[in-house]
Amino acid sequence: MNVQIQHAGRWLALPLLALLCLPAAAWAGAPTDSLRGTIDNVLAVLRSQDLESSAKKQQIRGLISARFDYRAMAQSTLAQNWKTASAQQQDRFVELYARMMQDTYLVLVEEYTSQEVAYGEEKIRKDRYAQVDTAILDQGREIPVQYKLRLKDDGWYVYDVIIEGVSMISNYRSSYQQIVRADGMDGLIAKIEEKLQASAE
Repeated sequence: MNVQIQHAGRWLALPLLALLCLPAAAWAGAPTDSLRGTIDNVLAVLRSQDLESSAKKQQIRGLISARFDYRAMAQSTLAQNWKTASAQQQDRFVELYARMMQDTYLVLVEEYTSQEVAYGEEKIRKDRYAQVDTAILDQGREIPVQYKLRLKDDGWYVYDVIIEGVSMISNYRSSYQQIVRADGMDGLIAKIEEKLQASAE
């Protein structure tokens, strides 16, 4: 079961890497402008000579949290299991889900090696939903990554990422549904807590 969680977590790497290495000149439109603002701030933190590593990580966690709609992502990931979970279980899962993505992003910050990103279309649907197409260029390989965003409270927030045609949310959903069926919602929460604790040691 822990292997399933670890496998699902790896899917965060490519989209978050793409967020880190976006070229400013490639953006057009409100959704991409919103993402660019986040990335510009992240890069400013990384380049700061006045901040220690711990302070940089703390600030980056805040910047990521301001762009990702963790609750919407967590709810979509759990699917029908969200409705049967208690309010306490829902809140705890969202908290752990957010920490897991933040931790993965911070690893990528340390491992970033100047990969490039190419951009395709920005599509807006019903004035509330958008998709930003990108491709990570890494040593001759082109990896397509699409970001799905929605307009909420006058801001654009990421609610799913599609990597090489596979939805990050769908990938997590498949792994987590198996765990919930076997061990219940409390079992899933315990396994994620265990994974986060192990990664912190």
